[in-house]
Amino acid sequence: MPQRRSHVSPSAAQSELAEALTALREGIEAPVEFPPEAVAEAEAASAPTPALDLRDVPFATLDPLGSKDLDQAFHLERVGSGYQVRYAIADVPGFVTPGGAVDAQARLRGQTLYLADGNIPLHPRVLSEDRASLLPDAERPALVWTFTLDAEGSKTDFRLERALIRSRAQLDYVSAQASVDRGEDDHLALLQEIGELRRAQEAERGGASLNLPDEEVVQRDDGRYDIERRHPLAIEDWNAQLSLLTGMAAAELMIDAKVGVLRTMPQPDEQAFARFRRQTQALGRPWKDGRYGEYLRALDKTDPLTLPVLEAAASLFCGAGYVTFDGRLPDGDLMQAAIGAPYAHATAPLRRLVDRWSLAICEAVSQGRPAPDWARESLPQLPGLMQQAGQRASELNAETINRVEAALLHPLVGTRIDATVIELRGEDRAAVQIAEPAVTASAPIPAGTTPGDTVTLTLESVDVAKGEVRFAA
Repeated sequence: MPQRRSHVSPSAAQSELAEALTALREGIEAPVEFPPEAVAEAEAASAPTPALDLRDVPFATLDPLGSKDLDQAFHLERVGSGYQVRYAIADVPGFVTPGGAVDAQARLRGQTLYLADGNIPLHPRVLSEDRASLLPDAERPALVWTFTLDAEGSKTDFRLERALIRSRAQLDYVSAQASVDRGEDDHLALLQEIGELRRAQEAERGGASLNLPDEEVVQRDDGRYDIERRHPLAIEDWNAQLSLLTGMAAAELMIDAKVGVLRTMPQPDEQAFARFRRQTQALGRPWKDGRYGEYLRALDKTDPLTLPVLEAAASLFCGAGYVTFDGRLPDGDLMQAAIGAPYAHATAPLRRLVDRWSLAICEAVSQGRPAPDWARESLPQLPGLMQQAGQRASELNAETINRVEAALLHPLVGTRIDATVIELRGEDRAAVQIAEPAVTASAPIPAGTTPGDTVTLTLESVDVAKGEVRFAA
Protein backbone atom coordinates (compact mmCIF):
# COMPACT_ATOMS: atom_id res chain seq x y z
CA MET A 1 0.00 0.00 0.00
CA PRO A 2 1.33 3.52 -0.70
CA GLN A 3 2.50 5.15 2.49
CA ARG A 4 2.53 8.66 3.82
CA ARG A 5 6.05 9.71 4.71
CA SER A 6 6.64 12.35 7.38
CA HIS A 7 9.81 14.33 7.98
CA VAL A 8 10.70 16.32 11.08
CA SER A 9 12.16 19.74 10.37
CA PRO A 10 15.14 21.05 12.37
CA SER A 11 12.85 23.44 14.26
CA ALA A 12 11.17 20.45 15.89
CA ALA A 13 14.37 18.48 16.51
CA GLN A 14 14.34 18.99 20.29
CA SER A 15 10.60 18.78 20.68
CA GLU A 16 8.58 16.13 22.44
CA LEU A 17 7.68 14.75 19.04
CA ALA A 18 11.32 14.36 18.03
CA GLU A 19 12.00 12.54 21.30
CA ALA A 20 9.05 10.24 20.67
CA LEU A 21 10.30 9.45 17.17
CA THR A 22 13.80 8.77 18.48
CA ALA A 23 12.34 6.32 20.99
CA LEU A 24 10.36 4.70 18.19
CA ARG A 25 13.54 4.20 16.15
CA GLU A 26 15.33 2.63 19.12
CA GLY A 27 12.46 0.22 19.69
CA ILE A 28 12.36 -1.19 16.15
CA GLU A 29 12.54 -4.98 16.12
CA ALA A 30 14.90 -5.04 13.15
CA PRO A 31 18.67 -4.79 12.62
CA VAL A 32 19.79 -1.17 12.57
CA GLU A 33 23.58 -1.30 12.49
CA PHE A 34 25.50 -3.56 10.10
CA PRO A 35 27.95 -6.12 11.54
CA PRO A 36 31.65 -5.49 10.79
CA GLU A 37 31.87 -8.36 8.30
CA ALA A 38 29.05 -6.88 6.20
CA VAL A 39 30.63 -3.42 6.22
CA ALA A 40 34.03 -4.87 5.26
CA GLU A 41 32.49 -6.89 2.43
CA ALA A 42 30.65 -3.82 1.15
CA GLU A 43 33.80 -1.72 1.22
CA ALA A 44 35.66 -4.34 -0.82
CA ALA A 45 32.82 -5.12 -3.25
CA SER A 46 33.12 -4.31 -6.94
CA ALA A 47 30.89 -5.12 -9.87
CA PRO A 48 32.36 -6.48 -13.12
CA THR A 49 33.10 -3.81 -15.74
CA PRO A 50 30.56 -4.24 -18.57
CA ALA A 51 31.72 -4.54 -22.16
CA LEU A 52 29.11 -2.02 -23.36
CA ASP A 53 30.28 1.56 -22.87
CA LEU A 54 27.50 4.17 -22.62
CA ARG A 55 29.52 6.83 -20.81
CA ASP A 56 28.94 9.24 -23.67
CA VAL A 57 25.16 9.09 -23.14
CA PRO A 58 24.14 12.07 -20.94
CA PHE A 59 22.06 10.24 -18.33
CA ALA A 60 20.49 12.20 -15.47
CA THR A 61 18.93 11.21 -12.15
CA LEU A 62 15.76 12.73 -10.70
CA ASP A 63 15.04 12.31 -6.98
CA PRO A 64 14.08 14.27 -3.87
CA LEU A 65 16.60 16.96 -2.98
CA GLY A 66 19.55 15.58 -1.04
CA SER A 67 19.04 11.93 -1.99
CA LYS A 68 22.17 9.78 -2.08
CA ASP A 69 20.77 6.32 -2.84
CA LEU A 70 20.21 6.92 -6.56
CA ASP A 71 18.74 3.79 -8.15
CA GLN A 72 17.76 5.12 -11.59
CA ALA A 73 19.07 7.40 -14.32
CA PHE A 74 17.31 8.19 -17.59
CA HIS A 75 18.06 9.44 -21.09
CA LEU A 76 15.34 10.25 -23.62
CA GLU A 77 15.48 10.83 -27.36
CA ARG A 78 13.01 11.51 -30.11
CA VAL A 79 13.39 8.91 -32.87
CA GLY A 80 11.30 9.60 -35.96
CA SER A 81 7.70 9.95 -34.83
CA GLY A 82 8.41 7.99 -31.65
CA TYR A 83 10.89 7.87 -28.81
CA GLN A 84 13.81 5.98 -27.31
CA VAL A 85 13.92 5.67 -23.53
CA ARG A 86 17.08 4.50 -21.77
CA TYR A 87 16.54 3.69 -18.11
CA ALA A 88 19.66 2.73 -16.16
CA ILE A 89 19.33 0.87 -12.85
CA ALA A 90 22.10 0.52 -10.26
CA ASP A 91 23.82 -2.86 -10.75
CA VAL A 92 23.26 -4.13 -7.22
CA PRO A 93 23.30 -7.79 -8.40
CA GLY A 94 26.86 -7.14 -9.58
CA PHE A 95 27.98 -5.75 -6.22
CA VAL A 96 26.30 -8.19 -3.82
CA THR A 97 27.72 -11.71 -3.52
CA PRO A 98 24.94 -14.32 -3.13
CA GLY A 99 25.31 -16.00 0.25
CA GLY A 100 27.68 -13.32 1.53
CA ALA A 101 27.42 -11.09 4.58
CA VAL A 102 25.77 -8.18 2.72
CA ASP A 103 23.26 -10.57 1.13
CA ALA A 104 22.42 -12.04 4.55
CA GLN A 105 21.81 -8.60 6.04
CA ALA A 106 19.68 -7.54 3.08
CA ARG A 107 17.50 -10.62 3.47
CA LEU A 108 17.02 -9.81 7.16
CA ARG A 109 15.96 -6.25 6.37
CA GLY A 110 13.99 -6.65 3.13
CA GLN A 111 13.82 -2.93 2.39
CA THR A 112 15.06 0.44 3.49
CA LEU A 113 12.99 1.73 6.40
CA TYR A 114 12.02 5.39 6.30
CA LEU A 115 11.40 7.26 9.51
CA ALA A 116 10.45 10.85 10.09
CA ASP A 117 14.00 11.61 11.22
CA GLY A 118 16.07 9.49 8.84
CA ASN A 119 16.26 5.97 7.42
CA ILE A 120 17.65 2.52 8.09
CA PRO A 121 19.17 1.33 4.80
CA LEU A 122 18.87 -2.06 3.16
CA HIS A 123 22.59 -2.15 2.34
CA PRO A 124 25.62 -0.58 4.03
CA ARG A 125 25.75 3.09 3.06
CA VAL A 126 29.11 2.64 1.35
CA LEU A 127 27.15 0.73 -1.29
CA SER A 128 23.70 2.32 -1.27
CA GLU A 129 24.89 5.92 -1.04
CA ASP A 130 28.28 5.68 -2.71
CA ARG A 131 29.81 2.86 -4.73
CA ALA A 132 26.64 1.42 -6.31
CA SER A 133 24.65 4.67 -6.36
CA LEU A 134 24.35 6.42 -9.74
CA LEU A 135 25.92 9.61 -8.46
CA PRO A 136 26.74 12.39 -10.95
CA ASP A 137 30.11 12.44 -12.75
CA ALA A 138 30.99 8.96 -11.48
CA GLU A 139 31.48 5.92 -13.69
CA ARG A 140 29.08 3.21 -12.64
CA PRO A 141 28.08 -0.24 -13.92
CA ALA A 142 24.36 -0.31 -14.55
CA LEU A 143 21.60 -2.48 -15.94
CA VAL A 144 20.25 -0.43 -18.82
CA TRP A 145 16.77 -0.90 -20.23
CA THR A 146 16.31 0.50 -23.73
CA PHE A 147 12.72 1.01 -24.90
CA THR A 148 11.34 1.97 -28.28
CA LEU A 149 8.00 3.79 -28.07
CA ASP A 150 5.69 4.79 -30.89
CA ALA A 151 4.06 8.20 -31.33
CA GLU A 152 1.34 7.29 -28.80
CA GLY A 153 3.85 6.17 -26.17
CA SER A 154 3.18 2.44 -26.60
CA LYS A 155 6.16 0.11 -26.19
CA THR A 156 7.12 -1.56 -29.48
CA ASP A 157 10.48 -3.08 -28.48
CA PHE A 158 12.90 -3.26 -25.56
CA ARG A 159 16.11 -4.87 -24.36
CA LEU A 160 18.16 -5.09 -21.15
CA GLU A 161 21.96 -5.14 -20.99
CA ARG A 162 24.80 -4.31 -18.66
CA ALA A 163 26.66 -1.10 -19.48
CA LEU A 164 29.11 1.39 -18.04
CA ILE A 165 27.47 4.79 -17.63
CA ARG A 166 28.23 8.22 -16.20
CA SER A 167 25.33 10.36 -15.04
CA ARG A 168 25.74 14.01 -15.95
CA ALA A 169 23.28 15.62 -13.55
CA GLN A 170 21.58 14.96 -10.25
CA LEU A 171 18.22 16.70 -10.58
CA ASP A 172 15.72 17.29 -7.81
CA TYR A 173 11.98 17.45 -8.32
CA VAL A 174 11.38 21.07 -7.33
CA SER A 175 14.17 22.58 -9.43
CA ALA A 176 13.44 20.29 -12.37
CA GLN A 177 9.74 21.21 -12.32
CA ALA A 178 10.65 24.90 -12.27
CA SER A 179 12.96 24.32 -15.25
CA VAL A 180 10.14 22.63 -17.16
CA ASP A 181 7.73 25.44 -16.31
CA ARG A 182 10.21 28.00 -17.67
CA GLY A 183 10.84 25.93 -20.81
CA GLU A 184 14.57 25.78 -20.17
CA ASP A 185 15.40 22.07 -20.58
CA ASP A 186 14.60 20.13 -23.75
CA HIS A 187 15.40 16.80 -22.07
CA LEU A 188 12.90 17.45 -19.29
CA ALA A 189 10.38 18.69 -21.83
CA LEU A 190 10.70 15.28 -23.48
CA LEU A 191 10.14 13.64 -20.08
CA GLN A 192 6.90 15.61 -19.83
CA GLU A 193 5.85 14.56 -23.33
CA ILE A 194 6.56 10.87 -22.77
CA GLY A 195 5.17 10.95 -19.23
CA GLU A 196 1.84 12.35 -20.38
CA LEU A 197 1.60 9.76 -23.15
CA ARG A 198 2.28 6.98 -20.65
CA ARG A 199 -0.32 8.42 -18.28
CA ALA A 200 -2.82 8.17 -21.12
CA GLN A 201 -1.75 4.57 -21.64
CA GLU A 202 -2.32 3.94 -17.93
CA ALA A 203 -5.83 5.36 -18.16
CA GLU A 204 -6.61 3.09 -21.12
CA ARG A 205 -5.43 0.06 -19.09
CA GLY A 206 -7.72 1.06 -16.22
CA GLY A 207 -4.76 1.79 -13.95
CA ALA A 208 -4.86 4.09 -10.95
CA SER A 209 -1.90 6.01 -9.53
CA LEU A 210 -1.85 7.16 -5.92
CA ASN A 211 0.82 9.72 -5.13
CA LEU A 212 0.56 10.75 -1.49
CA PRO A 213 2.18 14.03 -0.41
CA ASP A 214 5.23 14.22 1.80
CA GLU A 215 4.61 15.79 5.17
CA GLU A 216 6.95 17.93 7.26
CA VAL A 217 6.16 18.48 10.91
CA VAL A 218 7.25 21.88 12.21
CA GLN A 219 7.05 23.66 15.55
CA ARG A 220 6.12 27.32 15.28
CA ASP A 221 7.59 30.15 17.31
CA ASP A 222 4.62 29.98 19.67
CA GLY A 223 5.31 26.31 20.39
CA ARG A 224 2.36 24.98 18.38
CA TYR A 225 2.86 22.06 16.06
CA ASP A 226 1.81 22.26 12.45
CA ILE A 227 2.22 20.10 9.38
CA GLU A 228 3.38 21.27 5.99
CA ARG A 229 2.47 19.10 3.01
CA ARG A 230 4.14 18.97 -0.36
CA HIS A 231 1.91 17.55 -3.05
CA PRO A 232 3.68 15.50 -5.72
CA LEU A 233 4.68 17.62 -8.67
CA ALA A 234 3.72 16.75 -12.22
CA ILE A 235 7.32 15.81 -12.97
CA GLU A 236 7.15 13.13 -10.28
CA ASP A 237 4.25 11.51 -12.12
CA TRP A 238 6.14 11.63 -15.41
CA ASN A 239 9.21 10.11 -13.78
CA ALA A 240 7.12 7.37 -12.16
CA GLN A 241 5.82 6.39 -15.58
CA LEU A 242 9.35 5.37 -16.61
CA SER A 243 9.53 3.08 -13.60
CA LEU A 244 6.12 1.58 -14.39
CA LEU A 245 7.16 1.00 -18.00
CA THR A 246 10.22 -0.87 -16.76
CA GLY A 247 8.33 -2.94 -14.21
CA MET A 248 5.83 -4.10 -16.83
CA ALA A 249 8.66 -5.04 -19.21
CA ALA A 250 10.37 -7.01 -16.43
CA ALA A 251 7.13 -8.90 -15.76
CA GLU A 252 6.81 -9.65 -19.48
CA LEU A 253 10.33 -11.10 -19.63
CA MET A 254 9.83 -13.31 -16.59
CA ILE A 255 6.39 -14.52 -17.66
CA ASP A 256 7.73 -15.49 -21.08
CA ALA A 257 10.66 -17.34 -19.44
CA LYS A 258 8.35 -18.90 -16.82
CA VAL A 259 10.71 -17.96 -14.00
CA GLY A 260 10.62 -14.93 -11.74
CA VAL A 261 8.70 -12.91 -9.19
CA LEU A 262 5.72 -10.63 -9.80
CA ARG A 263 4.05 -7.96 -7.71
CA THR A 264 0.32 -8.66 -7.80
CA MET A 265 -2.72 -6.89 -6.36
CA PRO A 266 -6.42 -7.79 -6.64
CA GLN A 267 -9.17 -5.38 -7.55
CA PRO A 268 -10.78 -3.77 -4.48
CA ASP A 269 -14.01 -5.43 -3.39
CA GLU A 270 -17.38 -3.70 -3.16
CA GLN A 271 -17.03 -3.15 0.59
CA ALA A 272 -13.79 -1.22 0.04
CA PHE A 273 -15.36 0.83 -2.72
CA ALA A 274 -18.39 1.61 -0.53
CA ARG A 275 -16.18 2.77 2.35
CA PHE A 276 -14.14 4.99 0.04
CA ARG A 277 -17.30 6.52 -1.42
CA ARG A 278 -18.49 7.39 2.11
CA GLN A 279 -15.15 9.00 2.89
CA THR A 280 -15.19 11.12 -0.28
CA GLN A 281 -18.74 12.21 0.51
CA ALA A 282 -17.73 13.07 4.07
CA LEU A 283 -14.90 15.20 2.75
CA GLY A 284 -17.14 17.00 0.31
CA ARG A 285 -15.41 15.55 -2.76
CA PRO A 286 -17.77 12.70 -3.66
CA TRP A 287 -16.78 10.00 -6.11
CA LYS A 288 -19.99 9.63 -8.09
CA ASP A 289 -19.24 7.53 -11.15
CA GLY A 290 -16.52 6.20 -13.42
CA ARG A 291 -13.40 4.24 -12.51
CA TYR A 292 -11.65 5.14 -9.30
CA GLY A 293 -8.45 5.75 -11.27
CA GLU A 294 -10.20 8.43 -13.32
CA TYR A 295 -11.53 10.01 -10.14
CA LEU A 296 -8.07 10.12 -8.54
CA ARG A 297 -6.44 11.55 -11.67
CA ALA A 298 -9.04 14.34 -11.78
CA LEU A 299 -8.43 15.55 -8.21
CA ASP A 300 -7.21 19.12 -7.87
CA LYS A 301 -3.80 18.96 -6.19
CA THR A 302 -4.18 22.54 -4.95
CA ASP A 303 -7.36 21.60 -3.05
CA PRO A 304 -6.57 21.17 0.68
CA LEU A 305 -9.06 18.29 0.88
CA THR A 306 -7.28 16.29 -1.81
CA LEU A 307 -4.81 14.96 0.74
CA PRO A 308 -7.36 13.27 3.01
CA VAL A 309 -9.07 11.89 -0.11
CA LEU A 310 -5.78 10.34 -1.24
CA GLU A 311 -5.14 8.96 2.22
CA ALA A 312 -8.60 7.40 2.19
CA ALA A 313 -7.91 5.94 -1.26
CA ALA A 314 -4.92 4.07 0.15
CA SER A 315 -7.39 1.51 1.50
CA LEU A 316 -8.19 0.57 -2.12
CA PHE A 317 -4.56 -0.37 -2.71
CA CYS A 318 -4.57 -3.30 -0.26
CA GLY A 319 -3.84 -6.95 -0.78
CA ALA A 320 -0.66 -6.57 -2.80
CA GLY A 321 1.77 -9.46 -2.60
CA TYR A 322 4.52 -11.31 -4.41
CA VAL A 323 4.12 -14.44 -6.53
CA THR A 324 7.12 -16.54 -7.56
CA PHE A 325 7.30 -19.25 -10.20
CA ASP A 326 9.88 -21.49 -11.85
CA GLY A 327 9.03 -23.83 -14.72
CA ARG A 328 5.35 -23.00 -14.99
CA LEU A 329 3.19 -19.98 -14.37
CA PRO A 330 1.20 -19.91 -11.12
CA ASP A 331 -2.54 -20.34 -11.05
CA GLY A 332 -4.70 -17.28 -10.54
CA ASP A 333 -4.61 -13.69 -11.71
CA LEU A 334 -1.12 -12.30 -12.32
CA MET A 335 -2.31 -8.69 -12.69
CA GLN A 336 -1.41 -5.71 -10.56
CA ALA A 337 -4.84 -4.09 -10.49
CA ALA A 338 -3.67 -0.54 -9.77
CA ILE A 339 -1.39 -0.70 -12.81
CA GLY A 340 -3.74 -2.67 -15.03
CA ALA A 341 -1.04 -5.12 -16.18
CA PRO A 342 1.37 -7.76 -14.86
CA TYR A 343 4.14 -5.96 -13.01
CA ALA A 344 7.43 -6.61 -11.24
CA HIS A 345 9.56 -4.56 -8.89
CA ALA A 346 12.78 -3.98 -10.83
CA THR A 347 13.85 -0.34 -10.46
CA ALA A 348 14.91 0.17 -6.81
CA PRO A 349 17.51 -2.49 -5.92
CA LEU A 350 19.36 -0.19 -3.53
CA ARG A 351 16.23 0.12 -1.40
CA ARG A 352 14.21 -3.07 -1.96
CA LEU A 353 15.43 -6.67 -1.78
CA VAL A 354 13.19 -8.27 -4.42
CA ASP A 355 14.43 -5.98 -7.21
CA ARG A 356 17.83 -7.70 -7.15
CA TRP A 357 16.18 -11.01 -8.06
CA SER A 358 14.04 -9.44 -10.78
CA LEU A 359 17.02 -7.71 -12.36
CA ALA A 360 19.32 -10.73 -12.21
CA ILE A 361 16.70 -12.96 -13.81
CA CYS A 362 15.69 -10.40 -16.45
CA GLU A 363 19.27 -9.66 -17.45
CA ALA A 364 20.03 -13.35 -17.91
CA VAL A 365 16.83 -14.02 -19.86
CA SER A 366 17.35 -10.93 -22.02
CA GLN A 367 20.84 -12.16 -22.95
CA GLY A 368 19.68 -15.70 -23.70
CA ARG A 369 21.11 -17.30 -20.55
CA PRO A 370 19.24 -19.32 -17.92
CA ALA A 371 18.29 -17.52 -14.73
CA PRO A 372 21.07 -17.64 -12.08
CA ASP A 373 20.97 -20.69 -9.82
CA TRP A 374 21.16 -18.57 -6.65
CA ALA A 375 18.08 -16.62 -7.72
CA ARG A 376 16.05 -19.68 -8.67
CA GLU A 377 16.95 -21.56 -5.49
CA SER A 378 15.89 -18.68 -3.24
CA LEU A 379 12.77 -17.58 -5.15
CA PRO A 380 10.38 -19.43 -2.80
CA GLN A 381 11.76 -17.45 0.17
CA LEU A 382 11.15 -14.03 -1.36
CA PRO A 383 7.42 -13.56 -0.68
CA GLY A 384 7.89 -14.31 3.01
CA LEU A 385 10.92 -12.03 3.32
CA MET A 386 9.14 -9.18 1.57
CA GLN A 387 5.91 -9.69 3.52
CA GLN A 388 7.81 -9.52 6.79
CA ALA A 389 9.66 -6.39 5.66
CA GLY A 390 6.44 -4.81 4.42
CA GLN A 391 4.67 -5.44 7.71
CA ARG A 392 7.58 -3.95 9.63
CA ALA A 393 7.56 -0.87 7.40
CA SER A 394 3.76 -0.49 7.65
CA GLU A 395 3.78 -0.79 11.44
CA LEU A 396 6.62 1.69 11.72
CA ASN A 397 4.84 4.06 9.36
CA ALA A 398 1.58 3.78 11.31
CA GLU A 399 3.32 4.37 14.64
CA THR A 400 5.11 7.38 13.17
CA ILE A 401 1.90 8.87 11.78
CA ASN A 402 0.13 8.29 15.13
CA ARG A 403 2.77 10.34 16.90
CA VAL A 404 2.75 13.05 14.25
CA GLU A 405 -1.05 13.35 14.39
CA ALA A 406 -1.01 13.35 18.19
CA ALA A 407 1.44 16.25 18.07
CA LEU A 408 -0.85 18.11 15.67
CA LEU A 409 -3.86 17.62 17.92
CA HIS A 410 -2.02 18.45 21.16
CA PRO A 411 -2.87 22.18 21.12
CA LEU A 412 -6.58 21.32 20.82
CA VAL A 413 -6.89 19.34 24.08
CA GLY A 414 -10.07 20.40 25.87
CA THR A 415 -11.72 21.83 22.77
CA ARG A 416 -14.63 20.60 20.69
CA ILE A 417 -13.95 19.30 17.19
CA ASP A 418 -16.42 18.47 14.43
CA ALA A 419 -15.72 15.20 12.62
CA THR A 420 -17.42 13.11 9.95
CA VAL A 421 -18.14 9.42 10.54
CA ILE A 422 -16.62 7.32 7.78
CA GLU A 423 -16.93 3.77 9.16
CA LEU A 424 -18.70 2.19 12.14
CA ARG A 425 -16.58 0.05 14.47
CA GLY A 426 -19.10 -1.54 16.76
CA GLU A 427 -22.18 -0.02 18.36
CA ASP A 428 -20.54 3.00 19.98
CA ARG A 429 -17.29 3.68 18.10
CA ALA A 430 -16.36 4.76 14.60
CA ALA A 431 -13.54 5.87 12.38
CA VAL A 432 -13.95 9.61 11.94
CA GLN A 433 -12.41 12.17 9.61
CA ILE A 434 -11.35 15.53 11.03
CA ALA A 435 -10.94 18.18 8.35
CA GLU A 436 -8.48 20.51 10.12
CA PRO A 437 -5.99 19.23 10.95
CA ALA A 438 -6.67 16.42 8.44
CA VAL A 439 -6.61 13.46 10.81
CA THR A 440 -8.42 10.11 10.79
CA ALA A 441 -9.07 8.74 14.27
CA SER A 442 -11.16 6.31 16.29
CA ALA A 443 -13.74 7.94 18.55
CA PRO A 444 -16.92 7.20 20.52
CA ILE A 445 -20.18 8.18 18.82
CA PRO A 446 -23.80 8.63 19.94
CA ALA A 447 -26.26 5.81 19.41
CA GLY A 448 -27.93 5.83 16.03
CA THR A 449 -25.03 7.53 14.23
CA THR A 450 -24.51 6.41 10.64
CA PRO A 451 -21.63 6.85 8.16
CA GLY A 452 -21.66 10.34 6.72
CA ASP A 453 -23.05 11.95 9.90
CA THR A 454 -21.19 14.82 11.54
CA VAL A 455 -20.44 14.42 15.25
CA THR A 456 -19.00 16.86 17.76
CA LEU A 457 -16.17 15.43 19.86
CA THR A 458 -14.22 16.73 22.81
CA LEU A 459 -10.49 16.01 22.68
CA GLU A 460 -9.83 14.85 26.24
CA SER A 461 -6.15 13.94 26.14
CA VAL A 462 -3.12 13.41 23.90
CA ASP A 463 -0.01 11.32 24.54
CA VAL A 464 2.57 12.24 21.91
CA ALA A 465 5.10 9.70 23.20
CA LYS A 466 2.68 6.84 22.58
CA GLY A 467 0.83 8.38 19.66
CA GLU A 468 -2.48 8.10 21.47
CA VAL A 469 -5.47 10.46 21.43
CA ARG A 470 -8.65 10.19 23.46
CA PHE A 471 -12.01 11.70 22.49
CA ALA A 472 -15.37 11.95 24.23
CA ALA A 473 -18.61 12.22 22.29
